[in-house]
Amino acid sequence: MEQWLDVISDVGFPIVVTLYLLNRIESKLDTLNQSIQLLPTQLK
Repeated sequence: MEQWLDVISDVGFPIVVTLYLLNRIESKLDTLNQSIQLLPTQLK
């Protein structure tokens, strides 16, 4: 049981950081996608 707690404490923080960064990147990708979709109308 103690080994599992060590693994969770070692791996838990990187997982949280990864999920946070993925969430931030997802919102930026949504904005980028919208900009790319609007580009043809703005070029006309």
